[in-house]
Amino acid sequence: MASNRRDWGRIRQLKSGRWQARYPGPDGALRPAPETFETRKLASSWLAEKRTEIIRDDWVNPDSGKVPFMAYATTWVAERKLSDTTRERYEGIVRNHYAPTFGELTVAGIKEATVRRWRSELLARKVGEPTVAKAYRLLRAIYNTAVDEDRIVKRNPCRIKRAGEDNSAERPVLTIRQVYAVADAIQPRYRMLILLATFTSPRFGELAALRRRDVDLERREIRVLRSQAELRGGSTIKGPKSEAGKRRVAVPKAIVSELREHIGRYAEPGADGLVFVGPQGGRLRRHNFRRVWVKARKAARIPDDVHFHDLRHSGNELAAEGGATTRELMARMGHSTTRAALIYQRARRERDHTIADAMSGNIEQARRRPQGKRSRKSARRRGEGHAGGTTGSTAA
Repeated sequence: MASNRRDWGRIRQLKSGRWQARYPGPDGALRPAPETFETRKLASSWLAEKRTEIIRDDWVNPDSGKVPFMAYATTWVAERKLSDTTRERYEGIVRNHYAPTFGELTVAGIKEATVRRWRSELLARKVGEPTVAKAYRLLRAIYNTAVDEDRIVKRNPCRIKRAGEDNSAERPVLTIRQVYAVADAIQPRYRMLILLATFTSPRFGELAALRRRDVDLERREIRVLRSQAELRGGSTIKGPKSEAGKRRVAVPKAIVSELREHIGRYAEPGADGLVFVGPQGGRLRRHNFRRVWVKARKAARIPDDVHFHDLRHSGNELAAEGGATTRELMARMGHSTTRAALIYQRARRERDHTIADAMSGNIEQARRRPQGKRSRKSARRRGEGHAGGTTGSTAA
């Protein structure tokens, strides 16, 4: 077994014939390379790269990444400034989607192949693509911290192209007739919930937190200022994610009288009274309301894949078809970026293509008329015009 001392680091040949490289780390420990080399030259090149890495202060202690991944991920979530709903969602991802695969691994032990296999297994188990994308984005964020801030690993193993993109199927859009079919089928106290969700586009939590003082019947407006968030331990009222979430939305004239009637009959008394409450006077709960929604949806013969949130989607489509600009859609939806609004603008463009296709049909129909007949008619009209002109000239 040959050995070779150098000015920096050591190289020796093992009984197997391969070469081992060792180097002095900044912590003073003599550390072996993570693999052996086929030739001494390759081992020497690796040592040169490692020395440059240390000089540039890019060295990562290989022992640092031996911390258990689950402990690191749990601490990562706990240390972040998050809303209650976001924190609970992240905790659920760590518990339900990380623990089964990564529970026994260290931070350094999760490699690119591990992440690819984990993602494939989630999709194979029919976990929804939006959920898998969220879990992947969170994993990537955790490793960004491990690489860039804590410097316990050198490389982020989340390197699957577009894996963090939410490529869920386009949601269904209800017609106005279908919306009213559900509104007619649901319990009367929830009829206005259906109509406002569609024609003013608030989210369920925003409607559940709506108060009487937020409704201005004279101006035909509702003010969206807060939202009800439902957590494992109960519900809480929170502000919007951004200032854009605080908004005034105009109410169509066609439903103002029904809104006035609903407030008088079902809303809690007083300016702070909730506009929508349950049959026993309690707060609306998404889980409880879902049973009511499913029953009404079936009675109205609406497809099973339509969710309550699709009413908001349908209302935004109607606003886009009505000519709303991107900025107007953003204001109506309470979004601070154009991404969601542009989806509905795209729908408007698709409608524009439908109009253009109809025009195209008229053009083609006109061009299919026999050329000869049209020419004779045109010639006759031209001749009649010329004769009339001559006669008139002579008479004059």
